Amino acid sequence: MAHNQINTNLTNLLFSFMNQPDPMLSMLEWLCNQMMEAEVTTQLNAEKSERTDDRSGYRCGYRPRKLNTRLGTVYLLVPKVRKGGYVPFFVNAYKRSEAALVSVVQEAYVNGISTRKIERLAEKLGIEGISRSQVSEMTKGLNEQVEAFRKRPLDWHEYPILWADALYEDVRVDGHVVSEAIIVVCGVDEHGKRDILAVEPMAEESFDTYKVVFDQLKERGLTSPKLIISDAHPGLVKAVKQCFPGSTWQRCKVHFMRNILAHIPQRQKKVFASELKMIWLAPTEEIARERADALIQKYEKRFPKAIECLENGLDESLTFYGYPDLDPRKVSSSNMIERLNREIRRRTSIVGVFPNEDSYVRLVTTYLMEYSEDWSTSRSYIRESAITKILEQQAA
Repeated sequence: MAHNQINTNLTNLLFSFMNQPDPMLSMLEWLCNQMMEAEVTTQLNAEKSERTDDRSGYRCGYRPRKLNTRLGTVYLLVPKVRKGGYVPFFVNAYKRSEAALVSVVQEAYVNGISTRKIERLAEKLGIEGISRSQVSEMTKGLNEQVEAFRKRPLDWHEYPILWADALYEDVRVDGHVVSEAIIVVCGVDEHGKRDILAVEPMAEESFDTYKVVFDQLKERGLTSPKLIISDAHPGLVKAVKQCFPGSTWQRCKVHFMRNILAHIPQRQKKVFASELKMIWLAPTEEIARERADALIQKYEKRFPKAIECLENGLDESLTFYGYPDLDPRKVSSSNMIERLNREIRRRTSIVGVFPNEDSYVRLVTTYLMEYSEDWSTSRSYIRESAITKILEQQAA
């Protein structure tokens, strides 16, 4: 009788899902909620409202959470636990960045840091009391994944094109808040797909720090790239030339335009910028240089500093014309990695001040690991046929 009753209940449950607009998604939502309830019961050693001597904590309501899945988006009610917090196991399994964000909050509390942003974030995540042992347990697995990703060998692929840029966040070091950089290096492999090659913290942007990063990339198996795209930071440019002899450097046209426009009065910026950007929209290098010459003659007396800046950096900003098979929109600037950095900043801004360098590197890297995984299964960023031509020219 009991077995028949279970079958009847299961049949009724399945029929209730069939009446939903998306039966499979409704079943997934129900299953996730049931698993969370079971997990919290196990964590607390007690059912909801159950009185027992073995209880290790208490529930304190729910928080809504949107979870994106391959079936679609489900809206869950995640149980909140008064002490120690609770993050569903399937979030830990598939969203390392969520766990990394939780660990930042935990470390902030353990280190005695308590800003309003951190408190609000902790409240949303259901975290109210955190011990050092819990921090250690949470971060151990993440640290191993982050370290493996940052140190993985690169000799399985060739990366003929690189983009490099630095990301800055506020980090607490020895009791002081400092602005610390993380250099991010992205590359396109022989199939035209993007990948994250380096995520390295730097106390300052200088030749020595950039050289260390590039030397580490070579030790991990990176062969000399054909084209490297970045802004014109002197230390970065010097390191590129010393570490990758034979490679060509493309000065990011967007950063270059900003450098030039810094010498233009605010009222004239819009008109001047509209003429300036036409240089890099030219179909050929010859036409680009003709437009640059015309601009120089027109404005050299009105804006001498801006024109001097343009003349000094023009050659490096036109390097991409030497690669006619590549999409100029993708290799004439570092916009690709700039967009990536903006997305990272949007996510890290909720933290405010990172409690230490380790938490900063861990959180940024976990986000970038997710981008790397998405890129590996997405279509090519640059046509494979164009990459093949570059590699053939390099071999010749």
